[in-house]
Amino acid sequence: LAKIQILYYIGNQFVVKFYSFYDSPYFINKARLCINPAHILAIFAPSEEYGMKDFAAIDFETANECSSSVCSVGLVVVRAGEIVDRYYSLIRPEPEYHSYFCDRVHGLTKEETDAARVFPLVWEEVCPLIGRLPLVAHNSRFDEACLKAVHKVYRMDYPDYVFLDTLAASRRHFGRMLPNHQLQTVAAACGYDLEHHHHALADAEACAAIAIKLL
Repeated sequence: LAKIQILYYIGNQFVVKFYSFYDSPYFINKARLCINPAHILAIFAPSEEYGMKDFAAIDFETANECSSSVCSVGLVVVRAGEIVDRYYSLIRPEPEYHSYFCDRVHGLTKEETDAARVFPLVWEEVCPLIGRLPLVAHNSRFDEACLKAVHKVYRMDYPDYVFLDTLAASRRHFGRMLPNHQLQTVAAACGYDLEHHHHALADAEACAAIAIKLL
């Protein structure tokens, strides 16, 4: 039997389905007929060995335009292709003010983050979970810049974390087959339903799902 993965859309939703067929043009063409051909975006033949197996997916939300102003962090640890740990915490940002735009994106308020711990105390819990694992983020330049900036603000030694980017992976893998490469769009194309976009833990989980498929 041959496995194929069909990416298609119904209305505004992306759907991914896996089929097993005898490896012949007849059966693969028959699979195409199960779905309106006009809705099919791509057909893949995924490998059983494909995808990253050990990594930590991370996502930061910021309180304002400063990269150091992380106000929440979500972390998902993946080993052998399975999620083994999750972590989420609010963070008191530095500098300590919220911009209207950022608050509209993630919905966190100054009152909530004022009661949170500062970054060094939160990172004491996060750092051991990461260990020597590579970090994965969607648009990793943003999250890596945040992590470096907040380490600098608190004069903390910055470990040489290796970052991998699921945004770049999506552009390589899907190209123009998707309308955009935003996290929720790519997650849906990989079979993951992201319900709470811009919640740091939900975004980290979506990123992990993408990384397992595309990295």
